Amino acid sequence: MTQTATAVRRPGSRVLAGLGLGLGAVALLVALDVFAPSLFPDGLPTRAQDGLTLALSVLIESLPFVMLGVILSIAVQVWLPAGVIERFMPRRAWARRAVLSLLGMLIPVCECGNVPFARGLLMRGVSPAETLTFLVAAPIVNPIVIVTTHAAFGWDGGILVARIVGGWLIANLIGWIYSRHPDPASLLTGRFLDTCEVVTHETGGRGRRSLAQFVVELRAVMPALVIGSAIAGAVQVIVPRDALLAIGSNPVLSIVAMTALAMTVAICSNVDAFFALSFASTFSPGSLVVFLLVGPLVDVKMLALMRTTFTWRTLAGIVAVVLLAAFGIGIGVNLVA
Repeated sequence: MTQTATAVRRPGSRVLAGLGLGLGAVALLVALDVFAPSLFPDGLPTRAQDGLTLALSVLIESLPFVMLGVILSIAVQVWLPAGVIERFMPRRAWARRAVLSLLGMLIPVCECGNVPFARGLLMRGVSPAETLTFLVAAPIVNPIVIVTTHAAFGWDGGILVARIVGGWLIANLIGWIYSRHPDPASLLTGRFLDTCEVVTHETGGRGRRSLAQFVVELRAVMPALVIGSAIAGAVQVIVPRDALLAIGSNPVLSIVAMTALAMTVAICSNVDAFFALSFASTFSPGSLVVFLLVGPLVDVKMLALMRTTFTWRTLAGIVAVVLLAAFGIGIGVNLVA
């Protein structure tokens, strides 16, 4: 098959997949409204409008950070002189991952903007394992996230410390696991590898290369952001919120409930602490920590964005590690609190 034919088929398949996803969500809403009307206090038109509003709010909230991430990606890939990153990186692999996991302290960008920046690191030759370490840690060690989490919870219950230390440890654990992979290139999608080839061999001045990468990154990230926002909005009107709140007082079930909530509401990591604060009187401290760890790392919007770069198999492994590690941290916080 020629490259042209492949390029033509890919957009068509993505459109069909998006249409199928949308029709499936509509069918599920209708089925719930017909067979289980007592689950929701509002009618289908109201829930559909709420879902659209939520999806648009997630999209609008994320868009500025995505644009900033794209700009930072261009700065790293095009404008940063060759060898600058390598010059300041330690030689030992674990030390490089540790440094990259703290890089988010210098970049006040939420998890959405970190994906384009991480793509730029990969294009510069940073390994997938090291890039994943940055990508997972950055939304947690972000200075704005630290400030807002302290503003919401202070030092009470160890929530702030557990979030920062737990996020850093999870990121380095994921980085170490994938550094052992025998074929690092297989962690990346074929489409991203093709993009790397195009960007690497782009000729012309820096201005032309910047414009080319800007278009490439937006074409890769924006569809994923729209789909992820739509899924987040749909899930919030499909899953009964009362079912989650009813189990908030149980130390184990509350963690499960807040994990599900974190993966579906898709709130920006810069403000999610204030959302979690509204559950502080109902849910255990450990479940709040799990929400603050899981949400920025593996919510539906973040997974859709990461899918532009990493394979489904890689994402499944990341989700498994994050959920298991966050669950353990949450149980530990509940035992200590």
